[in-house]
Amino acid sequence: MPQNVEVKVRVSDLATVRARLPALGARHSHDEEQVDRYFLLDGARRMKLRVRRPGGAELIEYDRSEATGVRTSTYEIRPVRDQAAGLCQVPHGEPIAVVRKRRELWMLENVRIHLDTVEMLGTFLELEAVVSLRHDEAACRRQVDEILSHLGIAGASAVRASYGELVSAERG
Repeated sequence: MPQNVEVKVRVSDLATVRARLPALGARHSHDEEQVDRYFLLDGARRMKLRVRRPGGAELIEYDRSEATGVRTSTYEIRPVRDQAAGLCQVPHGEPIAVVRKRRELWMLENVRIHLDTVEMLGTFLELEAVVSLRHDEAACRRQVDEILSHLGIAGASAVRASYGELVSAERG
């Protein structure tokens, strides 16, 4: 399964972060509205059904520890419908959380930079450095650290939970 090194940080001012991104060499890709419905699989693995506007829908299954701020995540993105079998792959039952957000996606080499405004939660910066032959895990961790430093938030406390967990705690 693909991997990335990721971190999520609460930020009070997305405009300041946005203004600093071009100096890093980051380029704005696009903006979208997302609704994520979170499901638990086998009691531990997590999956979300993401519906994007503009865009479509996809299933994202992922596994990561929430014990550290900067962490490695394995993930798989697949279509909602298995065309060969003619079946919908969305888990049955109610989702454990529903998250609505507006996301600005920026790119810097192999790093996806998300500027998120999440309903009920506020604003966040999320970095996902994709691990590859060219960028091993150590290189991805360095990239994340360098970006946080350049943005002036290297010392900020990382959020150690998914948006789904945060929304569930808010409603709790």
